[in-house]
Amino acid sequence: MIYCVEDERNIRELLVYTLGTTGFEAKGFSDGKEFKKALKEELPELILLDIMLPGEDGYSLLEELKKEPSTSEIPVIMVTAKEAEYDKVRGLEGGADDYITKPFGMMEFLARVKAVLRRTKKHSSKKEYHYKTLTVNVEKHQVFDNDRLVELTLKEFDLLRYLVENKGIVLSRDEILEKIWGYECAGETRTVDVHIRTLRQKLGDSGFLIETVRGVGYRIGDSQ
Repeated sequence: MIYCVEDERNIRELLVYTLGTTGFEAKGFSDGKEFKKALKEELPELILLDIMLPGEDGYSLLEELKKEPSTSEIPVIMVTAKEAEYDKVRGLEGGADDYITKPFGMMEFLARVKAVLRRTKKHSSKKEYHYKTLTVNVEKHQVFDNDRLVELTLKEFDLLRYLVENKGIVLSRDEILEKIWGYECAGETRTVDVHIRTLRQKLGDSGFLIETVRGVGYRIGDSQ
């Protein structure tokens, strides 16, 4: 799945059509609001991001994507008419994986898309975690308690993923807050406790795997 955020309808439809005719699945969005709503429902493998957008611009969206744990590793290609060196440097240093300047040919566009996907897949993190009765599939964004599919919100999934990625390590509430919610605030640690409680309930038989370490935080699994 590839998301294309482009306010010019003709360009957006052309890019989505071109991707679709070459074996990719793609969806187009005219602004950041539509795009962020779609991210809550499904995470793409690649994002094509215009800079000049109504409302929130591409640079701001890129910054948000790279700060959010669930989207920080999704590759981004900036697709824009802004061709100044400063704009390219700003995009690449902000975390973009490539920068394509309009106008461009469709063959070059497809080649750049495929190159970024090849490059990022080689360095992608582990796709699936198993621990006792629990399975977390990062690529498909799915969690299983034994063979039962567990429905989680985006934050609940991010929290569980963070715990299993750090199997055997005690994570403090402040660490979890900073990683999952993006801020440090001792007064808000109850947010973590509430999400842990809900997560345990939803996980059913696998809920006991989330261990409370009194006075510190939470852990899944031992250090062995």
